[in-house]
Amino acid sequence: MFAMKKMLSWVGRSTPALTSRRWSASGWHTKYWRAQGAATRVLQLAVLSCALGALLIDWTPVRHFAEEVEAKWSPAEAVPTALADMGRDLAEAQFPIEVNERVEYWMMRFSTWDRPEFEKTLSRAGLYSDMIRRKLRARAMPEELVYLAMIESGFLTHARSNVSATGMWQFMDPTARAYGLRIDAYVDERRDPVKATDAALDYLSDLYRQYGSWYLAAAAYNAGPARVSLAVARHSDGRARDESLFGDESLYWEIVDHLPKETAQYVPKLLAATYLARYAARFDLDVTLADPYVYDLLWAPGATSLADIGETMGLPDNRMWELNPQLIRGLTPPGSVYPLRVPVGQAYRAMAALAAPDRRSRRAD
Repeated sequence: MFAMKKMLSWVGRSTPALTSRRWSASGWHTKYWRAQGAATRVLQLAVLSCALGALLIDWTPVRHFAEEVEAKWSPAEAVPTALADMGRDLAEAQFPIEVNERVEYWMMRFSTWDRPEFEKTLSRAGLYSDMIRRKLRARAMPEELVYLAMIESGFLTHARSNVSATGMWQFMDPTARAYGLRIDAYVDERRDPVKATDAALDYLSDLYRQYGSWYLAAAAYNAGPARVSLAVARHSDGRARDESLFGDESLYWEIVDHLPKETAQYVPKLLAATYLARYAARFDLDVTLADPYVYDLLWAPGATSLADIGETMGLPDNRMWELNPQLIRGLTPPGSVYPLRVPVGQAYRAMAALAAPDRRSRRAD
């Protein structure tokens, strides 16, 4: 009660001072006084209402939630116990595994506050994870890098950042073109889950050859190699020039505080996602993998409308768009044939739809 009275008195004192000026024989004089009356009383009543409301709130559910999180994520017991059981499997992983407070924080975050969205994203991984893992194995790259696409975009082919990085692998325009992706008025292959994956893995391979560290390669993928190289040069105490340390992942943790904020969280997020995805059942995550992204391929004439051919084939709305997200205008580029993806087992049906006399093509603008 004393604190409440003190707060109310402070409200009265904190009312802005008003002034007036008047002239007398000795010159101009300024008079100060504080606004009183209705405005001050309304403000005091508002503070009193907020204070009473806080006293009447039932904080029991909040306290129980805090206790549950604390019990599950006690840094001295819960996380190390869980990770100890994972040790054998993680030791066999190609991607180097390291646990520290930064990683534990994101493990807690993904499995508590961000849990619904994380579960949804893990379920969506079923679309592309098999395809990405096959390509990683073919390049002898760590399969855990599949979760880099998860951190970049949540496995969304239409994702677009506030700096115009686009697609599941969040390519910027210059880098995409440098790695052979087509970007024009009709096609943006940054949105193509297959071709963008090939380009992303080529880029990651080049970054790994540059740094000898998957952690630094991942950081450079996010922030750009120029920023990472500058941080290494300035803050590694000359260790970057020691060839015997090539491949030493600890170098990343030495420079992490000198990277952009988003990049400093990037590798911890990647490691946390790897743990939780591998042991989703242990962390009681509700994950139902989506059906994998599979298709048959056929060559379609230019200016073929995705909506029209889907309708002719009797497909659900947007099904052809889901299979061909790189066709940003909803039709194949005019002037030449284009490899079109159709549902598995329906290539002949699609060919018949393309050959139909009443098939409609949309003229390019």
